[in-house]
Amino acid sequence: MRIRSIATMGSVAVIAFVLIQSPARAQSALPLAATTIPSTQLIQPEELKAILNSTRPAQPLILQVGSRVMFDQAHIPTSEYAGSGSREDGLDVLRDRVKTLAKSRFILLYCGCCPWNRCPNVGSAYKTLSDLGFTNVKVLYIADNFGSDWVSKGYPVAH
Repeated sequence: MRIRSIATMGSVAVIAFVLIQSPARAQSALPLAATTIPSTQLIQPEELKAILNSTRPAQPLILQVGSRVMFDQAHIPTSEYAGSGSREDGLDVLRDRVKTLAKSRFILLYCGCCPWNRCPNVGSAYKTLSDLGFTNVKVLYIADNFGSDWVSKGYPVAH
C-alpha cells in the first residue's frame, strides 16, 4: 500500500511538472530552422543592395539577429543588433526593439553566421515577429555566410 501511494505521488508530481513546463517549452521552441521561413519572405543579397542604393523613402528597418561579435566585426550599414535569435533573452531584445513599431513596418532580418540550412537564429526571430503580428517581415537569404555572400562581393559594410 505504501509503495502504491509513493508511486501515485510520483506520477502526480511528474504530470504537474509536465503541465507547468509545457507552455514555456511550446512557446520558445528554440532554435527554429531558417528553412522554415517561406521562400516568398526571402530577399537575395543583390535585391537588398539595390534597396539600399535606391532613393525610395521607405527603407527597411534592418535587424541583425546573430551574434554580437559578428555584428561588431562587420554589418550592413544602418542595421541594428537585435539580439541572438537562438536565445530567449535575444528574442526579448528583438521584442523590445519592435514594440512601438506599426505592424506593417518593413523589417528585414539577417544573420549570416553559417550556411542557411544550419542557421540557428533567423527562423526563431522571423517566427517571433510573425507571432507578434508583423506583416511585412523579410529575411536576407545568406547561403553560406555573411563574409562570402555579402562582404567579399563588395556590398556595403559598416564596422
